[in-house]
Parts: sequence; C-alpha cells; structure tokens
Amino acid sequence: MQLDLIKSSLPMLATTPATAESSLVVAAVLLNLVVIYFASKIGGEFSNRVGFPPVLGELVAGVIVGVSVLHLLVMPEEGADSSISLIMTFLQTTAGLSSDTTDAVFTIQSQVMSVLAELGVIILLFEIGLESNLKDLMAVGIQATIVAVVGVVTPFAAGTAGLMTLFGVSAVPAIFAGAALTATSIGITSRVLSELGCLNSKEGQIILGAAVIDDVLGIIVLAVVASLAKDGAVDVGKVVYLMISATCFLLGAIALGNLFNKSFVAIVDQLKTRGELVIPAFIFAFVMAYLAVIIQLEAILGAFAAGLVLEETDKRKELQKQVVPIADMLVPIFFVTVGAKTDLGVLNPAVPSNREGLMMAIFLIVVAILGKVVTGLSVYGQPQINRLAIGVGMIPRGEVGLVFLGIGSSTGILSKPLEAAIIMMVILTTFLAPPLLRFVFPEPKLLAIAQEQLLVYGSNAQETLEVTPKVEE
Repeated sequence: MQLDLIKSSLPMLATTPATAESSLVVAAVLLNLVVIYFASKIGGEFSNRVGFPPVLGELVAGVIVGVSVLHLLVMPEEGADSSISLIMTFLQTTAGLSSDTTDAVFTIQSQVMSVLAELGVIILLFEIGLESNLKDLMAVGIQATIVAVVGVVTPFAAGTAGLMTLFGVSAVPAIFAGAALTATSIGITSRVLSELGCLNSKEGQIILGAAVIDDVLGIIVLAVVASLAKDGAVDVGKVVYLMISATCFLLGAIALGNLFNKSFVAIVDQLKTRGELVIPAFIFAFVMAYLAVIIQLEAILGAFAAGLVLEETDKRKELQKQVVPIADMLVPIFFVTVGAKTDLGVLNPAVPSNREGLMMAIFLIVVAILGKVVTGLSVYGQPQINRLAIGVGMIPRGEVGLVFLGIGSSTGILSKPLEAAIIMMVILTTFLAPPLLRFVFPEPKLLAIAQEQLLVYGSNAQETLEVTPKVEE
C-alpha cells in the first residue's frame, strides 16, 4: 500500500516548485515530528507512572493530538483537509501561504508522515525479531499455527454470520467486516510483551508466532475479500499464489539463517568505518522487507524475518544495542499516528446516524474479543501455560485493522454505520489489549523474585542432600 502511496505522490512532487516549496514541506514535517515526539514522551511517561505500558500512553496521546481532540496531527483521510489542521493553519499564518499551496503542502507532508510511520513499524518488527529466539519460535510452531487458525476462523465466521442474520447486512459487506475481525496487530502486542519482559516466555513466543501466521492468513483473507468487492468473484489463482509465496518466504527466511549468519559476521568484521554493524543489518532488513512487498506480503514480515535471522549471529547483543536508539526515533511515529487517525466522533450516540453503527459495534467488539480469547483454549499439552494471556495477546487489531478499514472505504462497499462499527472495534480492541495484557501477565519483578527464591530453596535443598551422608558417616 505504501508503494502505491509513493507512486501517487510522484506527480505532485514533480510540480512542487509551482505549488509547494520543498522547504515548506520540510517545515510541515518537522512540526509534525515535534508534536509526535512531545505527545509520545508525555503520554508514555504518564502511562508508565500510573502502571500501564508506555505504548498505551503513546496511542492515547495520538488520539488527543489527532482528529478527535486537538486537530494538531491530521491526515487527509475520511475527507479531512488542511483547514482543520492546526499545524497547517500555523504554517499558513507564519509563512503567508495561499490556500492552494497549503493544500499541496498538507498532502505531501501527510504522505511523508505515513511513510515514516510505516518505516517505524518495519524497524519495530526488525527489533522484535532480534529479541526473539528462532529456536523457541520453532518449538511453539505447531501451537502457534493452531492458535492463529482458530483466531482467524472463529471471529470471521461469527462476525460474518452475525451481521447477516442479526442486522440484515448483505453478503459482501458482511464478509469484509468479518475479515477485519481476523486481524492481529503484531506491532502493538510485541511492544507490550517486550515492555513487560514476557516476550521470550512460552506464552509470548506462542503469541508472537501466532501473530505472524495470523498476519499472513489475514493478507490472504484480505486478497479474497478485495476480489469479492471488486468483481463479485474470488480470484482462486491469486489466493493460491499468496498462500504459496507466504509459506515459501517464511520457510526460506528460516533456512537462510543457517547459511547467512557466518557470511554476515565475516563481512561485518572486515568493515572499519562508522556504522559497520548497524548499516549492513538495516540493508539486509530492508531487502527482506522489499522482497516481502514484491511477493504481495507485508513489509513488516520481511523485517521480522530479517531480525530472526540476525538473532542467530554472534553480533546480536551488540546489534540490539545499536538498533534501540534508531527505534526510539521512528517507532513513536507509528503509534502516535495510529492514535491520531482514530475519530472518536463515531462514539457519540446523540447522533441518530451513529446508533445503528453503535449496535453493530457492540456486536463486533464482543466477537472481536471473544473470538481471540478462545484461541488460548486451543493450546494443548501445556498444563501450566497461561491460556488467558495467549488469548488476550491476540486481541488488538491496531494498524492491521486500519488497513482493512482503509481498503473497505476505498471500495465503497461499506455503509456508514458498518464503517463506524469497524472503526470502534479497532479503537477499543487496540486500547484494551495493553492494560489487559498487563493484568493477565504476572509482574516481572514479582516473577523474578519468585524465581530467585526457587533457586535459593533448590540450592539449600541440594546442600542438605550433600551434607547429610557425611554426617551419617
């Protein structure tokens, strides 16, 4: 989708000297970044101090500075224009811009911010891949696959059938809404798990593996639904192609790790200039992301696969340290932008046109939560595992749900009430997941204390066993 976005911006960029000076576009982008960084820091710090994951604060801060409240960070979506953006109003006033020039600057800077947000989530998934152990993921591969399949089939079937029978929604829009329920935001879930120190737990690895598989399955479902929306027929050949390409890409990335690791380390050891480790690593990550896009997968899957491959190298710890400050600069753009795009106006029941959407939204939210929570019940052979945590970890839709919504809006198959219902489902599942994850996972400090006490007691018991025979002798 970002490739299409960039292509669509090229004609406008070509006419930039006549419509919008490049310096003005840069100025607008810088103002947006000031707002994003300020909001993310304040929101993250506040959320952390009240006991919630910082990512939730970043999302809420995005809502506050976005189209719902302050209108500082506004994107040209859902009919928004430069007149409602306070940043563009400020720039127009201080630089003396005409309305046409302001509109041109607004469009281009919004496209730049969207690309930066996409780059942020790509780097986030690369960082998460570096923090994940490939062997641990493979150990839960079967479990993760089952969880992913249940997490796709259950909400899709329940949502589609419910909309058609309870609300009389026609088949194609109902199928599309059901498809939107299948999504899982790997970016949000993985960030929260990382902050909680649970990323490499058994539950965290199952959630992460299931989210990756769920993302692939979601792309396939999206392709099917988009075909239905376009011409009323499913392109079977395209569906088969996506299934084969996704499988081959993921398996190929895993196999590549065994061949590429030593070569990567050997190349890095020969480099002596600044960035000798992090630059080759990002080259590899971006190439993998590009290959994923070329075969019609998501760039984040390619970046995640690259992180998994490099996690197996001897340079992983050093690389993790060097990636962190880069992620700190770009990842907040993604989370604040996701929050800024959400319009809470659809929650107002006083507007008559919103009431039908509210009823459908309640139904979709219930299906969205229960349809993912039941995935934990599909885990077998793990009597001590936290099944509720696995189900909760699959709840957030986040940016993936927004992708489904955006495509549905562009095709024109969604009614306003159904579109509003999907928006509400995406918002609430995204914002509910971080505190729920914090609730269902034990506090890392308490868990560490319990593990330390267990080691101490185990050590004392071992000493007793060693000393006792000597006393008897």
